[in-house]
Amino acid sequence: MTGVFEQIGWTLSRRPKAERRIYCKERPDRRILELQTAKEILEEVFCTTSDDIEEMIRLRLAERDLREQYAH
Repeated sequence: MTGVFEQIGWTLSRRPKAERRIYCKERPDRRILELQTAKEILEEVFCTTSDDIEEMIRLRLAERDLREQYAH
């Protein structure tokens, strides 16, 4: 529905209130988009799959958690 209003040139402020609520709820969080983009870049750079990238991230987080545990 958002696309319909954009095609007729309505700004977000001129759209019906229900449309504004739907648009705001459907918009993904910026951090999620940044993480997804970073994963895609890593896939291309390392010529690997998304599963391998997820595993790399899990290992890095586990390493960080261990360092934090021993630091305290």
